[in-house]
Amino acid sequence: MRHSVAPKLRQPIRGMNGRATIPGTNGRKTIPGSIVESIVMGMSMSIRHRWPTVAELQQHAWRAVVLWLTLAGVVPAEAQTAAAQARRHPNVVVILADDQGWGDLSVNGNRNLQTPNIDSLARDGATFDRFYVCPVCSPTRAEFLTGRYHPRGGVYSTSAGGERLDLDETTIAEVFRAAGYATAAFGKWHNGMQYPYHPNGRGFDEFYGFCSGHWGHYFSPMLEHNGAIVRGNGYLTDDFTNHAMEFIERHRQRPFFVYLAYNTPHSPMQVPDRWWNRFKDKPLVSRHRDPKKENVPHTRAALAMCENIDFNVGRLLRKLDDLGLAEQTIVVYFSDNGPNGNRYNGGMKGRKGSTDEGGVRAPMFIRWKGHIPAGRTVRPIAAAIDLLPTLADLAGIPVHTAKPLDGVSLAPLLLDEPDDWPDRMIFSHWRGRVSVRTQRWRLDHAGHLFDMPADPGQRTPCEKRFPDVAQKLRDAVARWRKVVLAELGRDDRPFPVGHPDVTYTQLPARDAQFSGAIRRSNRFPNCSYLTHWTRTEDRITFDVEVLAPGRFEAIVYYTCPAADVGSLVEVRFGDSATRGRVAPAHDPPLIGAEQDRVPRQESYVKDFRPLSLGTFELPRGRGKLELRALEIPGSQVMDFRLLLLRRLPPSERR
Repeated sequence: MRHSVAPKLRQPIRGMNGRATIPGTNGRKTIPGSIVESIVMGMSMSIRHRWPTVAELQQHAWRAVVLWLTLAGVVPAEAQTAAAQARRHPNVVVILADDQGWGDLSVNGNRNLQTPNIDSLARDGATFDRFYVCPVCSPTRAEFLTGRYHPRGGVYSTSAGGERLDLDETTIAEVFRAAGYATAAFGKWHNGMQYPYHPNGRGFDEFYGFCSGHWGHYFSPMLEHNGAIVRGNGYLTDDFTNHAMEFIERHRQRPFFVYLAYNTPHSPMQVPDRWWNRFKDKPLVSRHRDPKKENVPHTRAALAMCENIDFNVGRLLRKLDDLGLAEQTIVVYFSDNGPNGNRYNGGMKGRKGSTDEGGVRAPMFIRWKGHIPAGRTVRPIAAAIDLLPTLADLAGIPVHTAKPLDGVSLAPLLLDEPDDWPDRMIFSHWRGRVSVRTQRWRLDHAGHLFDMPADPGQRTPCEKRFPDVAQKLRDAVARWRKVVLAELGRDDRPFPVGHPDVTYTQLPARDAQFSGAIRRSNRFPNCSYLTHWTRTEDRITFDVEVLAPGRFEAIVYYTCPAADVGSLVEVRFGDSATRGRVAPAHDPPLIGAEQDRVPRQESYVKDFRPLSLGTFELPRGRGKLELRALEIPGSQVMDFRLLLLRRLPPSERR
């Protein structure tokens, strides 16, 4: 509910006696009160949902004063400094955990662990009592980025291209960058790899992390920095936090928007000894609603990873304190889906992948010291689609998006506690299953109705007792399927290559099609590689569109034992090709088993080595980019992880 403050400001400004003294002039210079009053009235549109405080009136008044003085050419240094502070929008830091359930925090009743730093966000800010995300990773990220339900943006899978966010969607980073913010993303992206799906193409000036859905090794692995392949430094959650803090420090003099997307406690379950040793033999007190289903070693590893997250959240909050930015920074913390295992989750039904309450209810805290009352609990239901309009509203920046939003600004709930907030429906979808939540009811994907305040564990369907409610919600789901889910359609998007604004394009094994004896290292594509490449008729192909012609170097990331070196490999696109031999030998062991706290389902990885296959011209257009072996002197060609295409600068072109 929006309140205009303009009527309150159509009064003489009291306490100014019709004039304002200019700071730094010892009272010798004044400004007519009529000028101050007229400009202060203009600040009514920049304070939303509440009456302005005296401090805000003074802040906006002096902003107007200094603007008038600047035009008059008599601005003292003290006034310039004050005006610069007054003009600054709040910084925003959004922290997103991966596969952390609502119950994986001590603030939510879990007695197995302690998360004091995350808990402090609830103590010093607001807690959303019922906050909803998607059942899995990439859809939640898409909804946070756009303020729109994920099917509208073309996101329907977690790998092999289905995780990509349509290019005609406007992201939260683009909204904030348009308002003058420095923008950065660190960690797991999971909404497209090839530019302009890449974070650098979606409004983020800086990106350090990985674009895949999960990563195979958490200790100094291969990562990327703005498209270039780099080596990580230490445990990933620590590393991502270090980069976020460095970015904040570099940009502390201007507003910044930082998206810190952790990759934990997503599997593989790797965590440093410091955290694991606290849990490896620890008895569990808070348990899953059906303890027989709980994998206790997996739960212990997840909790150790959550305590590491909390440690890093604490480091970041202290950095804001040390830089004097805590009161100028909005901090948001949430997770992307329900827990990735059967463990304590407040007795809710469902886990990751489920559209039931336990699969889509996430922890959500937002702190803005001096603005959002400490300890506030927001009880109306809310969702990831609301974050873009909410954060823009709190920051006082306009929202110009190419398409209408599904989310709404929650700023009134954070600042005003309106008593007339309307009930709403929030839809959850995954793999064709749709459920819908209102303040009181949840209709599950099978059409069963649950009275959530009376039955928070969804144990007793009640559609026979409330047939009108059940039918109303079934009709709403049918409309949502017809209007929203129907937007997915058939995915015919190629993988873009050679955008003129970037040097590198990555084409990982995850996005490849392959034939013959070739197979994946694992059924989960995200961090897999291709192996058993043994015949000249075998092929690895990518459906690509070259966006701008040019000359490119083709670099493959490979492993190959000494007995099999020497295969002649060709990369071809239409009539253009380049060839190279697989050498030298590079046969490192699989990585990961020694760091895994419990057995993994995903692929192990290797330390893949880059090999240049030469350069070739790529014409503009769509087609198949193909890798094939012309000669195989040994038993195999190589294990293939990645094809990296590097656009050559003019100085290297022939």
